[in-house]
Amino acid sequence: MTEQNNENQAVSSDVLNKLRASVLGANDGIVSVSSMLMGVAGATDNTGAIFTAGLAALVAGALSMAVGEYVSVSSQSDAEKAYIEREKNLLQKHPKQQLEELVQAYVDKGIHEKTARQVANELTKNDALHAHLMTEFGMGEDEVVQPMHAALSSFFSFSVGGLIPFITIITVPHSFRIIATGCAVLVALTLTGYMSASVGGASKRRAILRVVAGGLAAMIVTYYVGSLFGAKVG
Repeated sequence: MTEQNNENQAVSSDVLNKLRASVLGANDGIVSVSSMLMGVAGATDNTGAIFTAGLAALVAGALSMAVGEYVSVSSQSDAEKAYIEREKNLLQKHPKQQLEELVQAYVDKGIHEKTARQVANELTKNDALHAHLMTEFGMGEDEVVQPMHAALSSFFSFSVGGLIPFITIITVPHSFRIIATGCAVLVALTLTGYMSASVGGASKRRAILRVVAGGLAAMIVTYYVGSLFGAKVG
């Protein structure tokens, strides 16, 4: 029962982490690309220039997110593989000591020593490595994180978020593009704020206000910076 609970907790944690990373990636795409677009739109009303800058921001941002996530998760993956190898060596060289450590781990969780020893013995006979990995690290041997999966997920989520302001600003007529983009970004940030709060179990109102305020502030600042720069250059 204890082992099953650990597995369920590990699966839930993994799912939550993936959902949280996707939401944050989409939010980053919305804010980054919209800020870039607003800055360029503040400097010029040339649709071609805005399109080029927005596309460059979208592609560069998505690739940057993917590479960063790949490097980060690769380090985590290497560490997890090292944990597994370490446990394999310890179980091979010191099986009795490892059994006692497993018993003590269950005792520390509030299980009676006799029951803990019975559970540890049964789990060790079935799959000692899995029992130790789940108890000590909350993971199985086949649950090592995959860097490429994380990279693709970040690339996709950033792209989805960034496409919202990008498509809006290049399809809406010039006289409405700033207002329309701001509204699209406002709705998108509200959704990502709501989703991030739902995933993390936090206050939805506070999360939405924080995300929306930050995103709008970034767009306003870059718009006026672009306007100032465009005026000086012109």
